[in-house]
Amino acid sequence: MTDPSLREWLSEGPFGLAMSAGFFGFYAHAGAFVALEDAGLLPDRASGSSAGALVAGAWASGLDAAAFAGELAALRREHFWDPAPGFGLLRGRLFLERLRAMLPAQTFAACRIPLAVSAFDVYARRVRSLSAGDLPRAVVASCALPGLFHPVWIDGRPHVDGGVTDRAGLAGMPAGGRVLFHHLSSRSPWRRRGSPAISVPERGGLRAVVVEGVPRVGPFRLEVGPRAFEAARRGMQRALASRADSVIAA
Repeated sequence: MTDPSLREWLSEGPFGLAMSAGFFGFYAHAGAFVALEDAGLLPDRASGSSAGALVAGAWASGLDAAAFAGELAALRREHFWDPAPGFGLLRGRLFLERLRAMLPAQTFAACRIPLAVSAFDVYARRVRSLSAGDLPRAVVASCALPGLFHPVWIDGRPHVDGGVTDRAGLAGMPAGGRVLFHHLSSRSPWRRRGSPAISVPERGGLRAVVVEGVPRVGPFRLEVGPRAFEAARRGMQRALASRADSVIAA
């Protein structure tokens, strides 16, 4: 019997969507999400780290992927660039204010699907799955790349980028369910030299999509964002026809 295509597999029943960390990879995650949205294949829960937390959180809050793509197309460095003394270059206040203005839901409880985002608890030195309370603050914490952003204080504890220990963004995804895992293969700045660019976790009920060769975006390369978005959108469209875990060339 032939294995089902990814489109067929996703159509068989409810599935969760997990999105990985990946520096400014939110353009690529948004492109993949638009392809899923266009195909009518939407998750019933979501999780993510860093860039993945931003996109999963925006959609779960009620912002359609296409509308979020429009927000990204208009993004300029001055919208989030607020240098200040501290443990990181940027304070993160502009980023938080932008999310508060953009996200329809301001709390996890108000989201249209269950959502969990990963952030690294500095005091405990472990990842924490955030799924209740202030949604914009949790997303900023998950995206607080060490050295770039100040830590974000939640429950009296400093938190930084969830990708420090949960690059996959799967920490908040319950075991046992069907999961589509969208993984960014680009190298994050803090990863050790020689560590694999692509690492798909072994987990039952998981189908993975990795789009290789997506243009790398950064705070001084935001103009590359639309190309990264389009490459990932086309890659996910091709992956939907695949009958195995997909490593797709952009």
